[in-house]
Amino acid sequence: MSGFSGEFIAHLESGATTVARAFAVTRRDGLTLGFTDHDRSLSFEGIAFRADAGLTAKAVQSGTGLAVDNTEALGALSSEAITETDILAGRYDGAEVRAWLVNWADTAQRALIFRGSLGEVTRRGGAFSAELRGLAEALNQPQGRIYHARCSAILGDRACSFDTASPGYRVELPVEVVEDGRVFHFAQLAGHDDRWFEKGRLTVLDGTAEGLIGIVKNDRIRGTRREIELWQSLGIAPAAGTIVRIEAGCDKRAETCRLKFANLLNFQGFPDIPGEDWLIDYPTSGAAKDGGSLR
Repeated sequence: MSGFSGEFIAHLESGATTVARAFAVTRRDGLTLGFTDHDRSLSFEGIAFRADAGLTAKAVQSGTGLAVDNTEALGALSSEAITETDILAGRYDGAEVRAWLVNWADTAQRALIFRGSLGEVTRRGGAFSAELRGLAEALNQPQGRIYHARCSAILGDRACSFDTASPGYRVELPVEVVEDGRVFHFAQLAGHDDRWFEKGRLTVLDGTAEGLIGIVKNDRIRGTRREIELWQSLGIAPAAGTIVRIEAGCDKRAETCRLKFANLLNFQGFPDIPGEDWLIDYPTSGAAKDGGSLR
């Protein structure tokens, strides 16, 4: 039921209403949590909407055009609902959000007033603030292809077609030493060239930080040890013994695609497009027109 029924409209026009807002958050792992700003819990569509989560929300802003709808949800961190650990682990990033206006005295009278996803989630003083993004947010995503020398695909995606699980291109091993959730030191990570994992991914496979992903900034062999540094600290630092997966990185160059991955047939860049100097070339006699720089 997504529209305002005649009974619900009549209730709203009566002047003595019993309405509340209810929110359902569905994470990417399939877990659905329900919240309401009413003082007692509600239930409909197979979802229990909790009243003890301290959730409130600003009014939904929407328009008839293609502008992005936006609003904000506020609430207290609850150990039984939205936990600080889950927020730090990014488990609510991109979660689907639905919001209803509902007659709490008769939940059959309700209307879906917002549908979208969670944007930026911030924490302060034991509470969270979550930006809600409407369905029109997808219109802000870039479309089409960019013609440039480097590959536009992501290593392992459909366009790239490379199997990152191939032998030699990923390793799984326990964490030994980690600094600030960002710099990892390994003694048992031999058999790979220096900088082999740069621009690759580090994924935490178990523990409290399970599911967190970091992009490798630097991969250096330091004597008998290996140091892998991420661009950004993980929200939760993995404890020693936690299993992580590290995948080889790609710098998007045609040479790397050919020599490191033997995947040049699927290269998604355009390394042979003439440079900008070619566009302003002028007729001459005897000079080679090979796309090189002007002299």
